Amino acid sequence: MNLRHLLLLCSALWLAGCATTTPPDSSASATTASSAPRVPQGPLTPLSSKNARSGKVASLAAPADLWERIRRGFAMPDLEQDLVQNHEQWYSSRPDYIQRMTERSSKYLFHVVEELERRNMPTELALLPYIESAFNPQAVSSAKAAGMWQFMPATGTYFDLKQNAFRDDRRDVLASTRAALDYLQKLYGMFGDWHLALAAYNWGEGSVGRAIKRNQAQGLGTSYTELNMPAETRNYVPKLQAVKNIIARPEAFSAELPLIENHPYFQAVDLNRDIDVALAAKLAGVREEDFRALNPSLHKPVILAAGTPQILLPWDNANVFRRNLDAYDKGQFASWTVWVLPRTMSTADAAQRVGMSEYDLRNVNNIPPRMLIKSGSALMVPRTSAMDADVSGQVADTASIAFAPEVVTRRSTVKARKGDTIISLARRYSVSSSDVVSWNDLRANAALRAGQQLVVYLPVRMGAAAASAPSSGGGKAVAQSSRSSKSAPAKAAPRNTGKTTVAQKGGTPSKRKR
Repeated sequence: MNLRHLLLLCSALWLAGCATTTPPDSSASATTASSAPRVPQGPLTPLSSKNARSGKVASLAAPADLWERIRRGFAMPDLEQDLVQNHEQWYSSRPDYIQRMTERSSKYLFHVVEELERRNMPTELALLPYIESAFNPQAVSSAKAAGMWQFMPATGTYFDLKQNAFRDDRRDVLASTRAALDYLQKLYGMFGDWHLALAAYNWGEGSVGRAIKRNQAQGLGTSYTELNMPAETRNYVPKLQAVKNIIARPEAFSAELPLIENHPYFQAVDLNRDIDVALAAKLAGVREEDFRALNPSLHKPVILAAGTPQILLPWDNANVFRRNLDAYDKGQFASWTVWVLPRTMSTADAAQRVGMSEYDLRNVNNIPPRMLIKSGSALMVPRTSAMDADVSGQVADTASIAFAPEVVTRRSTVKARKGDTIISLARRYSVSSSDVVSWNDLRANAALRAGQQLVVYLPVRMGAAAASAPSSGGGKAVAQSSRSSKSAPAKAAPRNTGKTTVAQKGGTPSKRKR
């Protein structure tokens, strides 16, 4: 009896289990199938010793620090030259310089290594900014190359690094690293050799290509060490090799490398409104100096979100910034905005229009002295109720400032020549005929006598106006072109006689009275 009851209970439980079991999900089955191990078909073949040596075995332990991670990724052939030893000696004899340089790099090096590994590029290239700029994103060379990767303006533009009145992406950590690695990959694709690619990065791809062709024409080798190149490029790869050797074996050079953790130093944080640099640093809980070190492309005291939609903050400060930004209720986020000039005007006029002192307007916009600001220029000005909107994307991305030399007019007395008309005389002195008529109180069709004295006002640069005037007995009226912002040599106007005086800056010469 008990056995029968036990069998009935087991049967009931089995039926209940069948009733509640759901059919397998097709997507789950697909996932299981895709993750299932793939078993090779057919007989197995032994692995040859050659194949075993060429394969890489991944380490199960993460690198202890970033230096070890860099060492594991070295993949470029070593360069052995006396020049390498010379540069090893130079660096190793300057431990303070190595310490400063490597400490500065600690903010940026993890990101560079990450990008190199993602692209499967040699990690030696992470050391290249030591050679280019000592990892200083604010470095500017005598040739106007800028940033830690030292991009020239034209090359930066080619690789989509924006350079305008408010930011220079050649200094931006993320953008410049992306562009530099794009460029290095392009060069390696051209030459198939990392040493030649580096030479081209320093000297230019065209220069390296021509040097290779010259050697080929002479039946010579075309490796890096065999090409004829400038001294700077000749030393470029040896410098990198020297730094690589010191990083690989610091104890051999009595070098002490600061600890750089194998962890991101910064995070990117999104911005959705314009905000002052000082306020952003305060909300993040970092010094403004440290904030600018991570965001070195910013030129001005305000961040324009339409052009810079992300900022970089130290890893632990990113969440602090987000919380404080959401809780901020103490007024406007940006105290600056951008004003586009409707017409060409002097700095004094522009400052009066926006309620600033001329000194402050010059200082915040880097306006040189004795210059007019051209129409369409974008100036950083205080934000007011009349200009309270965030700056548009078009202005943030394309803003520029253009200048023209301020001019004064110099009053000169000239003589008409035989056969002169008002039109021919005006053309000779590059002034309008209507001005000649106005300055001399003449009719438009007035005839001129040979030797007749006429007054003309010739434009000159501001600096030339301070020159001493010729004696009243005669002299030359000196004019200088003001139609271009570029300097031009002084040009002597035709000979004239009479007194020369300087008219007021920016004014229209008054009509001569009888």
